[in-house]
Amino acid sequence: MPKLITRQGRRTNPLIWMLAIVYAILATAVIITGIVVFVIYMVYKPKIPYIKVAYAQLNHLDYDPSGLLKIQMALDVVAENDNNKARAGFSDLSFLLRFHGIDVAELRANPLDVAKNSSSELNYRFQSSPIPLDKKAMEAMKVALRRGVVPFDLDGHASTRWRAGRLLSVRFRTHLSCPLNFSARNGSAIDLDCSSMSR
Repeated sequence: MPKLITRQGRRTNPLIWMLAIVYAILATAVIITGIVVFVIYMVYKPKIPYIKVAYAQLNHLDYDPSGLLKIQMALDVVAENDNNKARAGFSDLSFLLRFHGIDVAELRANPLDVAKNSSSELNYRFQSSPIPLDKKAMEAMKVALRRGVVPFDLDGHASTRWRAGRLLSVRFRTHLSCPLNFSARNGSAIDLDCSSMSR
């Protein structure tokens, strides 16, 4: 009589089972995290805090024909938090004022907290030391004074943190880069529109 011979299937290596369980746990954790993040977003609807220049005035401009530039300026920078349900922290605040690529003044500020749906103002009143201009910058200054509009460039940045409660915290980096144009006659800012908010 012929005999029926059966072979037992190979057993799966325990290491494979362990890896499958680990991957299943990781996938579940990713899904749960995604759901939590989505729920938090729908509840808080976070907005990125930003900085803007609210006021600028060139109080005095002293330009020597030999190429030395000296200015007195007022800048009011506002840290804005448009979130209705979360506080915002601002740190590493730094601003650099330039004329035709030449550094004129560097401005900094201590870390600060801004309440929900609120803002905090930084008031800078400063006078630069005499700054030697190169030939191109001297020519640019002559043209600016002839036209009656003196242009500067302002670059700034800040690290911001959006906070809800003690545990929930999200960090952002915000940058500001814009021209500041002043009337050579009275020093007032012309068409001031300087913000790090995304447009």
